[in-house]
This record gives sequence, structure tokens and C-alpha cells, in this order.
Amino acid sequence: MISGGLLQMFGLGVLIIGDSGVGKSESALELIARGHRFVSDDVVHVWKTAGGRIIGKAPKLSRFFMEIRGLGIINIKEIFGPRSICSQAPIDLVIRLKKWHRKQEYDRLGLRFPEDFTVLGERIPQLNIPVAPGRNIATLIEVACKVHILKKRGYQASLEIVKKLERALSSGKGAEA
Repeated sequence: MISGGLLQMFGLGVLIIGDSGVGKSESALELIARGHRFVSDDVVHVWKTAGGRIIGKAPKLSRFFMEIRGLGIINIKEIFGPRSICSQAPIDLVIRLKKWHRKQEYDRLGLRFPEDFTVLGERIPQLNIPVAPGRNIATLIEVACKVHILKKRGYQASLEIVKKLERALSSGKGAEA
């Protein structure tokens, strides 16, 4: 069992983890409202396939249910319909929501994933997203998924900009090139 929420987004299984009260369920609810599929909230039951993939699903007791502070327990299937849910999903990407700390340094270039999340001996790519008032966490999670998909295809925007900068500096034209 893993503490977190699991969604299916853009063909990826996305595990959202973080401290209590950081906004995991609220972000997941916004993502479901945008058409992504709900697997589990709060607790994810995981297992490893013979091929080494980590699969997650909701425990039977809490299947379809989500707890939202101020609203209480809601039933995702009843609110958004049967297309909004998914019985299980492989875990392809982990998004860790962290409270924003002013004095902490955050990755601004995205040259590498900060760390992998290890579950049942398997390593899964993890991205950390700092949470602060006014940040649209659902949009950041969607973009993180698309960045991960592009990276798997061999494209990384941060490497492209570094190459452009190196070419501009070596030609003597600076950032104008």
C-alpha cells in the first residue's frame, strides 16, 4: 500500500504523493474534471507484474471515493460518470507535491529528474512540484506528464536551449542568435 492518489493521464499512470494537506486530492479532482481518469485516492494498492511493471488500484473499500476537505467523501463515478474511472493503471510517473519554501533552491532548468521513486524494488521517474498559493498544480501536473512523454521520445527542451546557448556563445552573437 502506498499513500497517494493514482490517475491515468495521457496514457500514463501517474501517482501523486506528498504531505497531508498539500493538495493531492484537490489537484486530482481538477484533473478528473478535465477528463483524466481516476484510479484511487489516499491509498493505492500496488503489485509487480512478472515483467517488472508496478500496477496500482484502489482498495475495494474506497474504490470510486475521494475525500475533499470541506466537502467530505465524494463518489467520482457518480459525479463524473463511468468514463471518469479506471480500475487499475501501471505507475509510470510519480509526482511529489511539496510545500514551497522561500529559501529553498528549486530546479529551474529541468536538466534531470531529481530522483526516482522506488517501489517493490522498481525505480519509477519522479518529479517534485513545489506548491504555493496561486500556482495551478493541476496544469503543472499535466505539463509534467507531457514533458515525461517527450523525454521518453528523446526530446528535452532544457537540452535544446543549452545547445542553442552554446552555439550562440561560440559564434559570438550572444543570446540574440
